[in-house]
Amino acid sequence: QLCRNLSTFVYSFSLPQFPGFDDLYCKFCFVYGQDWVPTAGLEEGISQITSKSDVAPTTLVWNFPIDITFKSTNPSGWPQIVVSVYGPDFFGNDVVRGYGAVHVPFTPGRHTRTIAMFVPESTSRLQKFTSWFTGRRPEFTDPKVVAQGEGREVTRVRSQGFVTISFNVVTKDMKKLGYDVSPSDMQNPSLQQSFPHFFQ
Repeated sequence: QLCRNLSTFVYSFSLPQFPGFDDLYCKFCFVYGQDWVPTAGLEEGISQITSKSDVAPTTLVWNFPIDITFKSTNPSGWPQIVVSVYGPDFFGNDVVRGYGAVHVPFTPGRHTRTIAMFVPESTSRLQKFTSWFTGRRPEFTDPKVVAQGEGREVTRVRSQGFVTISFNVVTKDMKKLGYDVSPSDMQNPSLQQSFPHFFQ
């Protein structure tokens, strides 16, 4: 039963901020340690395309819900969500507009995280022009590398945009393993009503 003593439930949606870009969609995946096992929900997925409106010409909203449940006996390798944003370039080719990652919050409750996104850069002006002309921009073959440190020091990147994610996190049986991550105001009746099976 020890493998069932630590679990996390996550529900999130995204709000992108990419000035100058439109018609964006995102892909997401989770990166976690060896002791973590997903028991429900999707580990990766893709959102719908969001476009700016006449009412809010500078705002992009996905309102894309994600839910997933993990179990583990070790907090090492706490899950991270990796977000990759894509959109059309001048020629209509889908190109990456930003990569980013953030840890799922450790404490139960509602949290908001804003991820500073970045894109890989070409190493020379010639390569930059060629990639722009052909629509083949530099991108990672595996987006999960964003959540890892190996090899990142030799990668040239440029900051570009932000993605805001809202989390609703519920943990179960953490204290049985000796971990107390509950804030002082955790006795929140609204959470218990929304997720009663996590408090039984």
